[in-house]
Amino acid sequence: MSLLVTGTIGIDSVYTPRSGHREQVLGGSGTYFSAAASFYAPVRLVAVVGEDFPDEFRQILRGFEGIDLRGLETRAGSKTFRWGGKYLDDMDHRETLFTELNVLGEDPPSVPDEYQDSQILFLANSHPGVQLGMLDQVGAPMLSVADTMDLWIESERGLLDDLLRRVDGLVLNFDEAEQLTGHANTVAAARHILEMGPKFCVVKKGEHGCIMAHGDGICALPAYPAEHVVDPTGAGDSFAGGMMGYLASRLASGELSDPMDFDELRHALAHGTIMASFNIESFGLDRLASLTRVEIADRFDEYGRMMRLG
Repeated sequence: MSLLVTGTIGIDSVYTPRSGHREQVLGGSGTYFSAAASFYAPVRLVAVVGEDFPDEFRQILRGFEGIDLRGLETRAGSKTFRWGGKYLDDMDHRETLFTELNVLGEDPPSVPDEYQDSQILFLANSHPGVQLGMLDQVGAPMLSVADTMDLWIESERGLLDDLLRRVDGLVLNFDEAEQLTGHANTVAAARHILEMGPKFCVVKKGEHGCIMAHGDGICALPAYPAEHVVDPTGAGDSFAGGMMGYLASRLASGELSDPMDFDELRHALAHGTIMASFNIESFGLDRLASLTRVEIADRFDEYGRMMRLG
C-alpha cells in the first residue's frame, strides 16, 4: 500500500537546557516522518532542498530502507530551509531562534507521475495552500491526514478551513487545538475539530500522551515513560510516521480494509507513541538511524503490558 508524505527537509540548530546543543543537523517534518514510517512500510517522500544540501544528509536518508527519494528535488541556485530553536526547561515548549525559509519560499515541489497513485497521504506541516495543491495532485487517496501549526492557524485560516473540509484526519498539538477552536479543554477542542470536516482528530500532548476524537468515540493514550529526553525535535512528526506507517502496513497485508476504523487507529496511535519515544533519545535522526525492528517490537510489548489492568 503506497504511503506518500509531503513535507519539509531542513538543516536544524537545536539548543536544550540539559543536553547541550547541536548545530547543522538533518531535520524537517518530512524527514522525521519518513524515517519513522519506513520501519513499517515503504514511504514516498516529496520535498525540496537547495544545492547546499549536504551529501552526507542524503546518505542518511538513503540509509533508511524503504524511503523512496525520487520525489526529493534539489533546486539549483537555492538554499535549503534552516531552523534554530531553544527548548525551555519543561522540554515541551521552545523558542524559535531563527527561520530561514530559503527554498520553501519558492514554488513547492511537484508530485512525480509515478507517485500519483498513492493511496495513503500525509500532508506534513507546511503552508495550507501547498498542502491543498499536493492533495489535488494525488487525486483520491483512501486516507488523507494533515498536520498544521500555530502560524497557519493565525495567518492562513481561510485556506486551513478549506483543507480541513477535504482531509480525513488532522494531527496537531494541544496548544494549536486550543488556538484553532477556542477550547482550552483538549477533548472539547478535538470534538469541535470534527465539526470542521475531519473524521478523526489526534491531539498530541507531549509527555502527557495523546487524545483522539473520532465519530465512534474518544481515545486517550499515555506517552511512553521516557527516562532520558535529549531532543524533542521531530517527536510529533515521528509520531505521525509511526501512526501512518502502521496503517499502511495493515492495509498492505490485507488485514485492514478501513483505515479509519476506530480500533485500528487506536493501535496506530500506540505505534506512533513508541516511535516518538525513540526519536527523543538523541539529537536529529541519530536514534532512529540505529533503531531495529526488534527494539520497536520489544518496546511496544512493554507499553502494552504497562497499560493492562487486572
